[in-house]
Amino acid sequence: MLERNPQPSKVETPTEAELLELERLYCSHGDTVHYTEPPKLFERCEGSFLYDGAGREYLDLQMWYSAVNFGYRNARLNNALKRQIERLPQLASQYLHREKIELAAWIARRAEATWGEKGRVHFNVGGSQAVEDALKLVRNACRGKGLMFAFEGGYHGRTLGASAITSSYRYRRRYGHFDRAQFVPFPYHFRGPKGMSKEEYGAHCIAQFERLFETEYYGVWDAKAREAEFAAFFVEPIQGTGGYVIPPKNFFVDLKRVLDKYGILLVVDEIQMGVYRTGKLWSIEHFGVTPDVLVFGKAITNGLNPLSGIWAKEALINPKVFPPGSTHSTFASNPLGTAVALEAVKMLDDEDFETSVMSKGAYLLEGLKELKKRHKIIGDVDGLGLALRVEICAEDGFTPDKATTDRLVDKALAADLEFKGKRYGLVLDIGGYYKNVITLAPALTISKEEMDLALALLDRLFTQV
Repeated sequence: MLERNPQPSKVETPTEAELLELERLYCSHGDTVHYTEPPKLFERCEGSFLYDGAGREYLDLQMWYSAVNFGYRNARLNNALKRQIERLPQLASQYLHREKIELAAWIARRAEATWGEKGRVHFNVGGSQAVEDALKLVRNACRGKGLMFAFEGGYHGRTLGASAITSSYRYRRRYGHFDRAQFVPFPYHFRGPKGMSKEEYGAHCIAQFERLFETEYYGVWDAKAREAEFAAFFVEPIQGTGGYVIPPKNFFVDLKRVLDKYGILLVVDEIQMGVYRTGKLWSIEHFGVTPDVLVFGKAITNGLNPLSGIWAKEALINPKVFPPGSTHSTFASNPLGTAVALEAVKMLDDEDFETSVMSKGAYLLEGLKELKKRHKIIGDVDGLGLALRVEICAEDGFTPDKATTDRLVDKALAADLEFKGKRYGLVLDIGGYYKNVITLAPALTISKEEMDLALALLDRLFTQV
């Protein structure tokens, strides 16, 4: 006879060692884990901190590649997600919901107020998917032209189309040949020709790019037809994975002049630097130009739910030229993502992030400059808002030192950096052309005390390594 009320079997929670063994056996390593061995396993988060299973505290200075701009477990944004789960958590994207419409209107109206351009917003899920949508949009607008310009050091994602405009060959190597961008130099002044100011090097890079249009024999321009073979130039105003490289102020004005002259669209990728990372809603606002297309993602939902999108000028995206079904994703404009993003942009209206981010960024940059004076391995520091860089070099102050950079990141995760009698870990990320740049993207909500803690822990880290 069957027992009427069988007791459920007790399920033991796996230990960390058991979890890592399960991961070794059953998880792909292809989704960017295993840069540190063994990979770090975290249990919870709060504000600017992550915590492991032993309760050790890690100050996060990268915030999930700038996806969590407003701090972990932000109560206002978490509550928006909870409310939406209770009211309308799912809806096929062929139908409408209020949050999608209001969010698109906020972004489009903000763009019109900033640049005087009417435009529309098209949603997707991840950043790479939004880049794919931007590629489709410009190919459609440019009669199917498939060639793009992009920058050396640029990163736009790892889908097939996005990796074609990302300068790292290693993201394409395994998957066969397809149209890839023509990559041109970005004004990386620290590694540029000696004897030029930052502004002079920016002008030099523009001159080298404009030279391509002087004659048909440079491969991009038909002077008789007055037509370029290229549809668009995809740019990050500040390079992300490339190492938070900041161009001179005049650079994009000069680039846009060339692009407009030859009928090439400017597509701005704000996936990592958007949503006030640099003290402006979009980092391109620092540089005085209007994009034709803008791509966003990551921090628009504080990392709570995947949502990305593009804003484009009306002529490129109106329903006559880009009709229903032009491109689509099942989870595009999903209600959970749009609800959190709508709350996030309302928060941007309520608080002065421009002032606070610029002030905090200046404070941290000044602290990094002091660290540079004390530690010979720091070759360069720079920053705009709360996007900051520390380039690690040999003792000559210039030769890239990847090995030391790797040791710094590993040592930071060991959680044995002492400050005022307490031990901490640091969550850091590596970028740069030579993988020797520590890129810092702390929470926009980081406190003065946490910034002081960050500088003190970095000082101890550089001293130990």
